[in-house]
Amino acid sequence: MADQDLLHRFLFEHTSVRGEYLRLDASWKAVLARRDYPQVVRDLLGQALVASMLLGATIKFRGSLILQIQGDGPVSMLVAQVTAERTMRGTAEWEGEIAPGSLQDLFGSGHLAITIDPGEGRERYQGIVELGEGGLADALANYFDRSEQLATRLWLAADDEHAAGLLLQQLPGEDPDPDAWNRTLQLGATVTDEELLALPFRDLLWRLYHEEDVRVFEPEPVSFRCRCSRERIEEVLRSLGHDEVGDIVAEQGKVSVQCSFCGLNYEFDPVDAEGIFAAEHPPRVPKTKH
Repeated sequence: MADQDLLHRFLFEHTSVRGEYLRLDASWKAVLARRDYPQVVRDLLGQALVASMLLGATIKFRGSLILQIQGDGPVSMLVAQVTAERTMRGTAEWEGEIAPGSLQDLFGSGHLAITIDPGEGRERYQGIVELGEGGLADALANYFDRSEQLATRLWLAADDEHAAGLLLQQLPGEDPDPDAWNRTLQLGATVTDEELLALPFRDLLWRLYHEEDVRVFEPEPVSFRCRCSRERIEEVLRSLGHDEVGDIVAEQGKVSVQCSFCGLNYEFDPVDAEGIFAAEHPPRVPKTKH
């Protein structure tokens, strides 16, 4: 399947409308291999990863884009992170049986935040919107409408094999074809979940826009990749403080930290744990006379 794990961009000629399509396959299975999610949480996480990659591809940045939903409902947290290198990772936390429903049903009282981290110590940008009574695509449409950014709409779908999505965006400036945005939007709204997940990109584009003049660009590969490392875990432990880490070692004999994104486990024995704070707590050297 040539379209798998490829980000496709396209442009409607002689208009101010552009689009993107993405279907995750091996990268999505790599995410699912790390953790067993309930179906509702699994599908929402797949949609969030696709949406994050589609949104990240519309902006120029060198760091990462993070889509995060938090609340006090049965699903307490969901995070999808993508990078400018077209890598992604994601995770979610839940409790009990999860029934299908809107974002409000799943997360309760909460919010959706999109954070752009340029990296290199530069200031982050974050936009926040309340959760609505619809799904993720509805919340993102509300986010763009309220933030007064470029008009943007997404259609998202996921199952245990694939996660896919279509994005349309209206570029700034006067459109030489004033009806283009409404026309392409109405046609995009006819797409089904089954078509998003199963149709090859060219077939999907033809099904929706065969009467439009569409320019298609070279696709970009996307992949699953976790950014965790032993050095990053050491930074986290260092932030806990020498005394707290020492208490954990005294109680458990070691410090064990599992990455919630990829499931990789990092262990620190007493010597390792003490070495994290070596510069802050140098060993005491008895005074000697010469």
